[in-house]
This record gives sequence, structure tokens and C-alpha cells, in this order.
Amino acid sequence: MNFIFFMPDELRAESVGCYGHPLSPTPNMDALAAEGTRFDQCHVQHSVCTPSRCSLMTGWYPHVRGHRTLWHMLRPDEPNLFRYLKSAGYAVHWYGKNDTLSPESFPDSVDVAERRGKGMFGPNPYAPDDPEYYSFLYEPYAGPIEEHSDYANVQAGIDFLRTKPTQPFCLYLPVLSPHCPYSAPQPWHDLINPDDLPPLRPANLPDRPDFHRLIRESRRLDQIDESILRKIQAVYLGMTGYVDWLLGRLLAALDESGLAEDTAVFVFSDHGDWAGDYGLVEKWPSAAEDVITRVPLIARIPGGAAGHSVAEPVELFDVMATTLDLAGIQAQHTHFARSLAPQLYGAAGDPARAVFCEGGYASHEPHCFEGRDAGDHFGREKTHIYYPKGQLQQTHPHSVCRNVMIRTSTHKLLHRPTGVGELYDLAADPQELRNLHGAVEYAQIQVALERRLLDWYVQTADVTPFGEDPRGHRK
Repeated sequence: MNFIFFMPDELRAESVGCYGHPLSPTPNMDALAAEGTRFDQCHVQHSVCTPSRCSLMTGWYPHVRGHRTLWHMLRPDEPNLFRYLKSAGYAVHWYGKNDTLSPESFPDSVDVAERRGKGMFGPNPYAPDDPEYYSFLYEPYAGPIEEHSDYANVQAGIDFLRTKPTQPFCLYLPVLSPHCPYSAPQPWHDLINPDDLPPLRPANLPDRPDFHRLIRESRRLDQIDESILRKIQAVYLGMTGYVDWLLGRLLAALDESGLAEDTAVFVFSDHGDWAGDYGLVEKWPSAAEDVITRVPLIARIPGGAAGHSVAEPVELFDVMATTLDLAGIQAQHTHFARSLAPQLYGAAGDPARAVFCEGGYASHEPHCFEGRDAGDHFGREKTHIYYPKGQLQQTHPHSVCRNVMIRTSTHKLLHRPTGVGELYDLAADPQELRNLHGAVEYAQIQVALERRLLDWYVQTADVTPFGEDPRGHRK
């Protein structure tokens, strides 16, 4: 069985048509779900690109090995899915962004790794003193479509399929859209009318962590009109439509190659985006709203179920265990991912399962914070679009404190040692508008979730290597 992993960046599940959005232009993702299995409640293990991808490739939660920053990627002494596949005889071809492997890990994990294209976004139309300057709302990409980075990387994958490879392969396409800045080629940039959108989740809700307010203030989002936030979400949906169009080109090439019947196709993302909801844009390392943690997971495998939907919670890093299971490869490291192969053949999920996400930094690890003056840390100049983010983390480190989330089918609890706790009744309040943390009527539920969170941490606090060292002396 061959594998294709198509991975948009920062794509939240609810913005995809088959996940219920009334305006989302995603016919190809919707068709793939009709031909395979759609996981309705897939949640990531971290809300930022690099840590989430490290978890995806290892089946480890971020705390297991400290993968919680943008600059600490998987190293040669750590396992990763691609090394397993390459060692088993797969040709691993990778076209797109990294944010996963350290440079030293590529030789024994990947056969071809390239990032193509010349551009991604249009210009920022606002002057630095304009309140909208830091909103991430840019003009449309106006360059040749062939030079757009996502187009070029998907085209590289298409060109690979057209060679009709005979060796089993894994094709990994980590495209950047719909990651902000919010900008897409036309017609996708202006495809969605902001006036047609459902209401955005409101800003300034009570009992929220202080980073909600601080992000709005530092990015001056509290000074812009809601029409700008609606346009942001409309462009975000357009970017999603552009990604879907690229997926359609890829699937057509797969059919033309004659390899479709032997190839498993997975579509998923590393995390979501506020995209104007709650009066916010982008994401934050210690945020865990469903628009941030819930991502699409759609898979079509040879001989698998068609039109199947799994309502029960799963975790993004389950992709690692599932792939190894389908490929007949035995993992040689302790991990916490579960194979979803039974669900891909039509089984239901585990209704009692809880999923977990964590993030943020502690005061004893200043090397993790963004906005420093040294190293490859963006956002150091005031005109840089990420300047407010880095500056906020430096001046208000408590705003990006460590956090951990447990989410069941019905409730969500967030624990922050130095910040506001959150508890939501997802059955009654799916948009997470009312924080019930500390509410007397939910005390038993909160205690039960806290105990379950503690048990989870104890069971996953570390991993023991499979190899053994001799206890005696040897000359």
C-alpha cells in the first residue's frame, strides 16, 4: 500500500464543507470523505506547527520529549514515521515546508525533500500606523499561479505520480495554505462574500485567559471594525477552497497514474486558526478552543469503507500508528497513538476516549519564547507582521504559560498552573462561549476531568527505550 499525506497548514475542521460549513468551497475533500472515512472529532496535540508535527510523527505528547517550540525538531536519536517507512523499503518524497525534522534526520528518513515556488501572499495594504496593519489581512496573491509555493509543491507531487513509481512510496505534501497572512490567488481570495457568513464567535467574553485581551490590544484588533474580521474569515475560507482545488488536481493525477487502487490518501492539518472568531487571528501556543485543536482527518484506503463517519474523539498522532499498521511495520518505540485501521474499514470509534492537547512555556525556559533578539526568531522589528506576538511573549510571559487540555465527547477542561482555567459543556455550548470553571453545578465533572488529566500525565510522563544496557562491567 502506498501513502499520500496531503497536509494543509492551519486548517480547522469546521471550515470544511463535509464538516458542516454551509459556504466552504471544498468539493474534493467532501468527495474524498464520501469515498472513505471522515473523523469528526480529530484533535491535535499542540496548537503550533512544529510541536504538533513532532507529535504526529512520533505518537508522543509534547511533554514526553519537550517538543513544544518552533525550533526543536525531531533529531536522529528520536523515532519518526518516515524513518520507519524508508527502512521498510518505501521511497519517501516530500514537497513543501518542514517544521518537523532536524537537518541531521533527513538522510535516513527521506529520499527527496524539496520546497518549491517563489511566493505565497499578496502585499500588506495597510500602513504600519493603521490599526489594520497587524490583522494579517493582505491583498490577493497576484503572481503566476505556477510560481505559487503551494501550487509548485503539489505539482512536484503530481510529476512524481506521473513517473508511475514501482517502488512502494510515501508522498508527503505539507502545503502552507490556509496559514495566515490571509491571502489567496484569485478567484479564491474574493470567492466568499463576508456578508453571507454565519455570525462570528463574539470577542470580550468573560472569564477568558488574558492572552485574548492582550492579543487584541497588541495587534490593535480592538480598534478595527467587525467587517474586517468577517473579511478575514471569508478569505480564510477562500484559501481553504484553493487548497481543495490543489487536492483535486492531485487526486486526478493519482487516478490517471493507475495507482489509486493501491494508495491510501490522508488529508489532515496540524492545527486550526481563529480566523476572526473571538475577535482574534492566527493562533497562540497556550490556546485550545476547538477552532484551534479540531482539524479535518479524512482517509481513503484500498478496500476501506466508503462514506463512513467516526463521531468519537481521535488524536492527530493516530495517523502514525495507523500508517504503521496498514504498512505492516512494528513500531520500535513506546508511543501513545492508536491505530485507526478498524475505523477505516467501517468500525465505530471509542466513545469513552478522551483527547489531549498541551502547549505554552514556563519561566525557566526563556529560550522557548518568541521575539528574542538572537537566533532564528521572527518578529524582532516593529514592521514585521509577527512583531506583536514576540513582543507580547517577552513582556507578558504569563500570557503564554503552559497549559494542558482534556476533551471528551461532552466536556473540555483546560488547566493552566499560572493562568485562567476553563471548563466547557460542549453538548450545551459547542462554541465555548461560557466558561464554567469553578461553577458549583459542574464541580463533580471538573474534579473527574482533573483526576483523569492527572492519571494521563502519570501514564505518559516519559518513555523507556526498547534497548537494554548490560549491568555488569565489561572490558
